[in-house]
Amino acid sequence: MSDIIKAAVAALSEKLGTDGFDGSIKFEIEGEGAVRIDENGVSTDDGDADCTLTATPDVFQELMDGELNPTSAFMSGKLSVDGDMAMAMKLGALLG
Repeated sequence: MSDIIKAAVAALSEKLGTDGFDGSIKFEIEGEGAVRIDENGVSTDDGDADCTLTATPDVFQELMDGELNPTSAFMSGKLSVDGDMAMAMKLGALLG
């Protein structure tokens, strides 16, 4: 597992806390792997999800650091969304 994926799991786990996530969402970090968020928390499971977000490692880091708004990233083409847009918006609220 890459350092970027390890850091992503840690950062998303901290943002999620103990609340869990209703539904499932997967973040594909190009060239690195995937991070999945669901009712069990954050993992490196690459299974199917209600929504899949895809971004470069740099864009993902900017999202995690709060330097890039998820909606702006999507609108500018830096972040692609496949699946349930409502799930993507829930994640946006979590990251925001």
